[in-house]
Amino acid sequence: MNQIDQNPAGGPPSKDFRLDKSNAKLWGVCGGIANYFGVDATLVRIGFVAGTLIGFGSLLLVYLAVALIAD
Repeated sequence: MNQIDQNPAGGPPSKDFRLDKSNAKLWGVCGGIANYFGVDATLVRIGFVAGTLIGFGSLLLVYLAVALIAD
């Protein structure tokens, strides 16, 4: 592990949520979530679309908020 990958206390690497511009369809929110949790971005996108349809669009507001707040 590099010195950059470790937190200052010498513990495990810290996980920071970042939008993934290289794996982005709109703003990179789903790609960033996929990177954070270590899953495929396609699965996150499918889950987001299903959750948006089931939740009558409420996840769309969450997506927009994350896109505006993160990075």
